[in-house]
Amino acid sequence: MVCNCSHSAKQDESGAAKLPESESDSLILSDDPNHPANLICELCKNFYVNGWVTGTGGGVSIRDGDKVFIAPSGVQKERMLPENIFVMSLNSKKYLREPISLKPSSCTPLFLASYDLRGSGGCIHTHSQNAVMCTLLFDDVFEISHVEQIKAIPRITEAGYLNYNDKLVIPIIENTNFEQDLEDPLKEIIKKYPGTTAVLVRRHGIYVWGETVWKAKIYNEAIDYLLELAVKMKLHGIPTVK
Repeated sequence: MVCNCSHSAKQDESGAAKLPESESDSLILSDDPNHPANLICELCKNFYVNGWVTGTGGGVSIRDGDKVFIAPSGVQKERMLPENIFVMSLNSKKYLREPISLKPSSCTPLFLASYDLRGSGGCIHTHSQNAVMCTLLFDDVFEISHVEQIKAIPRITEAGYLNYNDKLVIPIIENTNFEQDLEDPLKEIIKKYPGTTAVLVRRHGIYVWGETVWKAKIYNEAIDYLLELAVKMKLHGIPTVK
């Protein structure tokens, strides 16, 4: 639910409301750099520098127990502030905190799918050009094998990580006009591919999740490396699967 009431709130140049101290603000204001609201801001800046979340695209979410922290829609990622963060109860799916004048991210249902279906602790969505290009070069799934960086990706259905000679498979779903409409296709593909920690969206980007947000970050970085390498291999006529 988006608040449409008239409030007096200061805004920065990005249009993000800066809220006064309140009970709900206690959910996102902390001196701890590892607090989810602070981490989301740090990661958004990091991903902006990498070119993965240009404009206001992409997003990050972190789960802490029953609380889900979500970057908002429409705020430039490199200027994200803890005051901009939405907080939701995972159990009730109701917002515990809604920043004034900001809209919830349309990625929210997709983030929740990773929490509900995989018990993940963090989910990252980027508009990486490497991800988009691979959805144009591969059909139903992205595949790559015999690359050292594959060893950073977990097996999911069993303990440990993939080996050098294993094949990494990431499913691809079709894009929609409205991001929230990706919820059902994403849920279906997660169930169909129980060993995946990511889903590519054709001509759009990628969703990556992990046991913690730091694991999600590692997986996202490793996968983007492999996506970029696969694009170069395709350009040189080299098969991505040996």
